[in-house]
Amino acid sequence: MSTEPQPGVAPADQRVRHRGEPVTLTVDGQEFRVRVRVGEPRTYDFDWLTGPHEYGFALSGPRDLVLSHAEMTQAIRDFLAQIDPATGYLAD
Repeated sequence: MSTEPQPGVAPADQRVRHRGEPVTLTVDGQEFRVRVRVGEPRTYDFDWLTGPHEYGFALSGPRDLVLSHAEMTQAIRDFLAQIDPATGYLAD
């Protein structure tokens, strides 16, 4: 297994503020692109790439918000738990 860094992919155990290249995470079979919102470094956008619709969510936090891969993964799982399987949207 290569230990060389890959562009846009931070080691899972490091808390890295993602700038530039988005990070792609696969969680429970679903693929998401995670990126820091341009001009809003404390906001992360999560785009659901394999969902039935163009859909996603955002997380904002304190001025120095930095999410680890584990925290991003948990945020995605929390989001997916709220999705209505019949519609592919947030349940009412």
